[in-house]
Amino acid sequence: MKKTVEEHAARFDEQAADYDESKPDEYHACANLVIEHAGPAGDDVVLDLGTGTGAIALALAPDAKRVVGRDISEGMMEEAQEKADEQGLENLEFAYGTFREPEYDGPADIVTSNFAMHHLSDEEKREAIDVIAALEPRKFVLGDVMFFGEPDPDAPFYGPEVDDPATVGVLADALTDAGFSLTAVERVHDQVGVLVAERRRASVEE
Repeated sequence: MKKTVEEHAARFDEQAADYDESKPDEYHACANLVIEHAGPAGDDVVLDLGTGTGAIALALAPDAKRVVGRDISEGMMEEAQEKADEQGLENLEFAYGTFREPEYDGPADIVTSNFAMHHLSDEEKREAIDVIAALEPRKFVLGDVMFFGEPDPDAPFYGPEVDDPATVGVLADALTDAGFSLTAVERVHDQVGVLVAERRRASVEE
């Protein structure tokens, strides 16, 4: 991580009010794919890490039993809660949590994240994916800045001073090592994509 958690939180607190309007089309396309691939059923609990202003959490809440959002920025979560209140959504919970310490030990059928994990180093991403795997979700949907080819530091999705994206290969290896199977790869841009990882829970009979 190139900045501390506190530095990232302060930066996103400042951006919170204008965050949604400031994102490019590729960000929204990525979010839409995360929502589509998550596809919760009525009895599913969704954990959304790096929830930000709640784009993913709010979209999934009407179809899920419960959605739990975790973020490091109080300002971003205040925006998310305000939207939830405006939409009359009562099955959401927003609270502080990081990828490696999500401060959540309840059930998680589906874990989602969009445009957040790229702030972690590759080793920190592995640690985060291991933490997610330990929650035993059946599906993890990750939308993020990721390199499909040779990274271009001048491209719009990569800020070397704050971002630390991984290659798709590094992420795929981390997911596989954590016990997931990669079931879909969606390329939105040569530096933006969505990975869908699934795992089968052992049945009672087994």
